[in-house]
Amino acid sequence: MNKEEQLNNIKEDFINSQKILQAIGDETRQSILLVLMRTDCQTGLRVGEITEQTHLSRPAVSHHLKILRDAGVILMRKEGTMNFYFINIHSKIGLLKNLVTDIDKFMGDFY
Repeated sequence: MNKEEQLNNIKEDFINSQKILQAIGDETRQSILLVLMRTDCQTGLRVGEITEQTHLSRPAVSHHLKILRDAGVILMRKEGTMNFYFINIHSKIGLLKNLVTDIDKFMGDFY
């Protein structure tokens, strides 16, 4: 694959990863993700539990959870009237792996 094709692949990787990069690029959402990573992926946490551990307001946590859900980084499970949030282990994080791998291959040709 020539350099131009590699750059086109990287450009496509950036486009495909844009939503997830925006979602995980925010420091507040990173703190929420770190809290969720401490829990069992199947159990999850409720907004109130996340609020306690991040010291954010409930509306702020809900807002950031929506962005993470829209990007496919986390999932929500309903149990009656309760919502539990957890990391989506089958998320689009693989898109970021592709992006980093393609950049690494491209840059590796220079060294």
